[in-house]
Amino acid sequence: MNITTLRPRLICHLEPVGKAFARAGFTPNQISLLSLLLGVAAMILFAFRSFPFGSIVLLASAVLDLVDGHVSRIQDSGTRFGAVFDWIVDKYVDALALLGVGISGIPIITRVIPAPPLADPVVVMVAILGSMMNTFIKPVVYAEVGFADRHHGKIEDPLEGVGFFGRPETLLVLIVGGCTGLIWVSILIIAVATNLSAMERIIYLRRHLGGS
Repeated sequence: MNITTLRPRLICHLEPVGKAFARAGFTPNQISLLSLLLGVAAMILFAFRSFPFGSIVLLASAVLDLVDGHVSRIQDSGTRFGAVFDWIVDKYVDALALLGVGISGIPIITRVIPAPPLADPVVVMVAILGSMMNTFIKPVVYAEVGFADRHHGKIEDPLEGVGFFGRPETLLVLIVGGCTGLIWVSILIIAVATNLSAMERIIYLRRHLGGS
């Protein structure tokens, strides 16, 4: 069980936002691109240790990630490229946000903003690795096993409820850590939890796909 399984309920609450973007003439891909730009902005804010503002911008990026699919359904404009682009943007935003925290501790930044590093670079790298691999498992399964059934333009996810710590949990922990001044704790949690979640998915696939 993870937050991803609650996605349909969250999208229902964001319907007015989606309708507003649709009325304004935004396409789903344009909204995804805006989500990416906000991810870049969050990285810059995190890099210069403006963690509360960076967290707010990251939250806005996450909201747009939910809105683009709703706009696609309103406009009936979903495409396979759009689904792929949405995935790519998601992972760029995740990596950029975590990278921003890592950059906040490099010497050039600490000279501008004198303060001790808030997150060990190695732990940040482990967090990025776990975040990427936890999601990378999904397209590998799609490609190798042949999952292709689509719902609202996206492949039905056989791992939807598997893995206790996915992208929503990563963003939530990072946002809470940035707003509370516990960014180091959030990075440590993400580094551990994403990799454990990836292991959980691997074990699940081993049991259900079989093999010696």
